Amino acid sequence: MNTIGVFDSGFGGLTVLRALLAQAPSARYVYLGDTARLPYGSKSHETIARYAVSSAKFLAAQGAELLVIACNTATALALDDIRSALPIPVVGVIQPGAEAALHAGSGVPASQQVLVLATAATTQSGAYTRALHALGLRATEKACPLLVPLVEEGWIDSPTHSAVTLEVLRIYLLEALAQAPDASTLLLGCTHYPLLKPHFEATLRNLHHPMCIIDSAAATASTVAALMPTATQPASATPDCEFYATDSIEKFQRLGSAFLGRPLPAVQLIDLGG
Repeated sequence: MNTIGVFDSGFGGLTVLRALLAQAPSARYVYLGDTARLPYGSKSHETIARYAVSSAKFLAAQGAELLVIACNTATALALDDIRSALPIPVVGVIQPGAEAALHAGSGVPASQQVLVLATAATTQSGAYTRALHALGLRATEKACPLLVPLVEEGWIDSPTHSAVTLEVLRIYLLEALAQAPDASTLLLGCTHYPLLKPHFEATLRNLHHPMCIIDSAAATASTVAALMPTATQPASATPDCEFYATDSIEKFQRLGSAFLGRPLPAVQLIDLGG
């Protein structure tokens, strides 16, 4: 059985694990949320790299044979550092999302405009624009800083609260489409955003601007599944998963269940230092 390590600065990477469980259910998974040191986006490049490498080394020590960086900020700013530090394959979330956008297009990359919605830290890095440009695609990135807290507060389900989230989405999309009116592909460049996909779809319908929506979590899972040997055993009804967090394990377990789409088992607290 392959052991796959999955790392994020918090909870969002659980949407990547959710997609991995659907596409590669027979693997063993070890997930680490570096909750004591988030948010990564407010830290320097050097600090993010140091945190990310220490988390990656922890997962390698737990037996990970392949590492998934399920964090856009860490992928954008520390992927090369992590690959240099580990002797195992490392997959980030940005390149798979960009490649999925290419495959979803018209077959004429230069005519395809991709709209990327992400956090401020990810958009400021320009990582998606570079990845999309390398594939011949045009790109526009839009920071949506309110979406992560809305998701973490659970404002996506109840009628009252989801109305607020839908209005915020509408404003962000109107601003983004004013910059990229011919965008035909929407790339969700934050691991929290897959939980909002139905809201994105509803908002785009109301704006009469249909787009192909790319979930970078699902795209990353597809990339990982393609790297794995064909499963030799059936998937278990109870996935083989271990969960670690560097702080707030009660909050991690509560919020994590919503991100993963199933109850989390006990989360183990670890200390990776400063």
